[in-house]
Amino acid sequence: MPNRPLNSLRHPLPTVRPGLRGLMAAGVLAASLGLPGLPAQAANPPATSSVAWLEASAQADIDRAFAQGKGENKPVLVYWGAKWCPPCNQLKATLFNRQDFIERSRSFVAVHIDGDAPGAQKLGAHFKVRGYPTLILFSPQGQEITRLPGEAEPTQVMNLLQQGLAGGRPIKAVLADARSGKAVSANEWRTLAFYSWDTDEAQLVPAAERAALLGRLAAACPPAEADSATRLLLKALAATEPGQPVPGGAATEPRVRQLLADAAASRRQMDVLVNYAPDIVRALAPKAGPAQTALVQATDAALARLQGDATLSRGDQFSALSARVDLARLDQPEDSLHPKLPKPLTEEVKATAARMDREITDGFERQAVITGAAHTLASAGLWQDSNALLESNLAKSHSPYYLMSQLGGNARRLGDKPAALRWYGQAWDKSVGPATRLQWGANYVSALVELAPQDEGGIEKAAGKVLAEATAQDGAFYERSARSLQKVGSQLAKWGKQGHHQAVIGRLQAQLAPVCAKLPAADGQKATCDGLFKG
Repeated sequence: MPNRPLNSLRHPLPTVRPGLRGLMAAGVLAASLGLPGLPAQAANPPATSSVAWLEASAQADIDRAFAQGKGENKPVLVYWGAKWCPPCNQLKATLFNRQDFIERSRSFVAVHIDGDAPGAQKLGAHFKVRGYPTLILFSPQGQEITRLPGEAEPTQVMNLLQQGLAGGRPIKAVLADARSGKAVSANEWRTLAFYSWDTDEAQLVPAAERAALLGRLAAACPPAEADSATRLLLKALAATEPGQPVPGGAATEPRVRQLLADAAASRRQMDVLVNYAPDIVRALAPKAGPAQTALVQATDAALARLQGDATLSRGDQFSALSARVDLARLDQPEDSLHPKLPKPLTEEVKATAARMDREITDGFERQAVITGAAHTLASAGLWQDSNALLESNLAKSHSPYYLMSQLGGNARRLGDKPAALRWYGQAWDKSVGPATRLQWGANYVSALVELAPQDEGGIEKAAGKVLAEATAQDGAFYERSARSLQKVGSQLAKWGKQGHHQAVIGRLQAQLAPVCAKLPAADGQKATCDGLFKG
């Protein structure tokens, strides 16, 4: 299953969870989850307080939080996020500031891990999280009940918290029983259906086996849990690789067509449809032709309904429009700069992006929606509009370096090397936070190696600065930070093949060697450090 960044971003940006497309407005799933309907987002009373997040950056912080959960018999909710992350900002704009969520938070221990806090990346390794955001619910005894990706919507979260308070079983035990044919409750089938299968670092099942497993679970799901079965089937289709059999066989395509035609049913599966529309279509109709065209038209009609659904957040509405652009590009080259799209669709993208730019006043919502809108404009071939939107929002964003990275990606795609390097350099210069600075620095080094390989001095200076920043950090060779440094090492190894630039690489290795030497032999960071320039 694809692990897409926000709105299926294809430009080289940091990895985030599928965000805007999956954050459903409150109350959508109330009926299917067996909960009282939550008030619509617009009607939700303004928050009079806030969630009492426990900030964690070290193992001792985590130990205290779980000790509190055990002592008070409360579940623990761990939120892994970052300031710049668009879907993290969407959560802040649509969930964390809701009065009902704030009130419910008193029933669990809320833990926030900022990915840029000192030591946070080591905690990321501990919890096996990578992309932002991730929400993990633990029992009072510290067992993982379930994990949610960034597209989790309020009712879903509320339901899972309620199950946790009621003693919900760990997801591993639930899955084991479901696979063996043992009794699984309705709530547990919903937990399986809403589990973050594509973002759990393959903890429950290897990625290659995911489609088949989800298909079997969908078939085993009781008739009374039709929504859960449908969700599992859609996720199975999204995880299906080319050449794999269609989960559910010949009966699946008409079942999906029926879902797409049913406004209420497709609304309940909105996040899956929006995030994975092209993948679902490819699984059911892999080749261009009448069958694929008909399925694309049916899917586009369902997405258009969602786009016009005023009960959805602006982010979700625009995400449905973005998915329509992805569908329209289905059989066109991935690298096409100016895809052939229906003119009404491109005009709709322009008009909707402009309207949301005018309407959005909340800073969190703006960071989430505008970045996705800029990507969609670019995906539709509207490059000037994308750049103009990003540049006009630099002063309005609390994390302008993210938008600068997008501008760099746009310039890179268009072949404007000087502009790409300028924007990537500015993004790195303006970025804040240890893990983020390493990541943006790695992006700049990568761009230099690709776009200006002859600039030995510039490449050495930039790579040396990244290594110097890593040297000053505790835990720089864990998780996201480690991958950023490995990216630098891999790019430099390729750059130095056939004996070129060996003097530069030798000096960089010498700069890094004392850092590696100080790491204890038993520390997992040491192997990463020692192997950094081995390609």
